[in-house]
Amino acid sequence: MIPATLAPVGRRALALLLVAALTAAACGDGRDRGEALARADATTSTTARSGEQDDPRTGTGGNGEGSDGGRPGDATPGPDDDGLSGSDPGAAAPPGAGPPGAGAPPGTAATGTTAPPGTTAPPAGEPDLANVRVRLVQVASAQVPVAMAVRPGHPELFVAERAGRVVLLDGRGTRVVLDQRSITSGGGERGLLGLAFSPDGGHLYVSYTDAGGHSRVDELRMGPGAGDVDTASRRTVIRVEQPYGNHNGGDVHVGPDGMLWFGLGDGGSAGDPHDHGQNPRTLLGSLLRIDPTARDAGAYGIPAGNPFADGRAGRPEVWAYGLRNPWRFSFDRATGDLWIADVGQNAVEEVNWLPAGHPGGANFGWARLEGSRPFRGSPPAQHVLPVFEYPNDRTRCSVTGGFVYRGERIPALRGAYVYGDWCESAVRALVVRDGRTVDERPLGVTVDRQTLAAFGQGGDGELYVLSMAGAIHRLEPAG
Repeated sequence: MIPATLAPVGRRALALLLVAALTAAACGDGRDRGEALARADATTSTTARSGEQDDPRTGTGGNGEGSDGGRPGDATPGPDDDGLSGSDPGAAAPPGAGPPGAGAPPGTAATGTTAPPGTTAPPAGEPDLANVRVRLVQVASAQVPVAMAVRPGHPELFVAERAGRVVLLDGRGTRVVLDQRSITSGGGERGLLGLAFSPDGGHLYVSYTDAGGHSRVDELRMGPGAGDVDTASRRTVIRVEQPYGNHNGGDVHVGPDGMLWFGLGDGGSAGDPHDHGQNPRTLLGSLLRIDPTARDAGAYGIPAGNPFADGRAGRPEVWAYGLRNPWRFSFDRATGDLWIADVGQNAVEEVNWLPAGHPGGANFGWARLEGSRPFRGSPPAQHVLPVFEYPNDRTRCSVTGGFVYRGERIPALRGAYVYGDWCESAVRALVVRDGRTVDERPLGVTVDRQTLAAFGQGGDGELYVLSMAGAIHRLEPAG
């Protein structure tokens, strides 16, 4: 299961310098966060402001390795510049279908439009977005924070800094508990990209790009103190070779089932040139599910319930596939439902949803589909469409996945999926009922544009917003 007040620290002038640099870079055609992350690495810790709506970006140029600069989730040098026809914005959505041998979760994608806000009261017990009033309160700063986790049994927050450090946030400030910059490869979309704890809090899992440019998850033992990391205990759980420097994905969670879940992009470049997304025999373009505690035959075991556990039709580690670059996935801590935000190529940003108890084997369609729209070739015979999608119009260009809110402080938001977009950097929420999106809207708070890298969830279910400019905000009720 996915599993306090800190003095704000920040340097406003440096934050504005960083945003100015990002904006200056946004004059090309690419829409990829990697270059912006690299720029942020060269900038000392800064802070972001909240409550202001900034102008949209237009994209950034390429970096020469298929990673196109800009957004952490990814993108391409420009519309159809990879020689592919891309998506037809006017094309009708193909029919949805479920994964092999299973009924489909919602088969029709929402298109980013919903009923006029506030026209009808939601059913009792459902989120009421029209009456959500929130603010962002800065609680700490870090150097390019990109992920957050909570160790079971401890109230402190752990934050991953992209350059390779893990910092602990407590009531007294921040301190570094793990520094692995010497073994972490940066630049583009690489770096320390995710962290998670075992259900008993005894082990820390870190997801990062290693010195060879490949994706790796390592395990480290934890001591009795909240931030006691035994660096001598480090062992590699899984390593996946990457052909390019972008689309690393990298999010990692311990699910409600106690297994380790690891999200990987399609391997990079543009347009999935190796067709990894539609090939479950590769680990790229997939969501993996493994058991790091079962080590009789190697560094990890294969859960018996995995859809390709016998290895005949796909890699045993693969639980779902057809993903382009899952930039944050999460489990609803109350229901166990799975949410995946997948960054689009040029036309569509998407949010995918699978209910708890889904048997696995879901194919989300990339690169035959971009969201619900045709991209290349015929749609897969069996595929799962997004529960929500919106056009990549450069006001919004790169989805940042979040969490279903299950805290106590904002009752009207409880049960809604909170997410955002790196370009717009506004905090948004959507409500799904019976497998369909029935409401979606911004919540009226933002961080500096082109900085919304991730969300975090505290042990109490309250949510945090992580800005690449350095600020860590808590989402709180306004007034």
